[in-house]
Amino acid sequence: MNMSKPELYINIAVGPDCDFESMAIRAALESFGASVTLHLIGRPNDLIDVLSGNDLHNKMDYLILNFHGDEGRFCLPELGEDVYEDNEPKSIYFGPQDVRSYCQLQGVKIIAAGCTLGWQQLASAFLESGCHSYLAPDDYIEGNANLMFLIRFFYEVITNQKNQQEAFELAQAIDSETALYKLYLA
Repeated sequence: MNMSKPELYINIAVGPDCDFESMAIRAALESFGASVTLHLIGRPNDLIDVLSGNDLHNKMDYLILNFHGDEGRFCLPELGEDVYEDNEPKSIYFGPQDVRSYCQLQGVKIIAAGCTLGWQQLASAFLESGCHSYLAPDDYIEGNANLMFLIRFFYEVITNQKNQQEAFELAQAIDSETALYKLYLA
């Protein structure tokens, strides 16, 4: 392995109460040779800065959105009414309409690791906004299964030089929980 150049450039947006798992993902991916950048999401505008590309580096192969999800929406921190900034969505949910409003990630491969984030409406919003592909579980997935899926997926992409479809199929096949992941292509 060539240590001077990373195998992949990966950004991880870390949702509320997802810090521990995100650190495990980062450690695994860096050990495989990826360059990983974390973005801690404390408010809706932090997520908007990532999805609009304002808070991302130019080089990016994958964006992992590591959040809790509910009914096809990302769960955000609940802020006091006086804490929200002007023009900031005042909601603990970030759904398909929000993605359509703010996402500008042309050609980016997105993995949303969280319950129900693989619902068709949310996937379509990302693809319509220019993303290359969208990978996420379409039901309520057990937390450790998310971690196992991501580790196996990136192990196959980086170490075994599998393409996205092959790596997806191998990671999805681990068990009935990882089988909840769906791959949507533009």
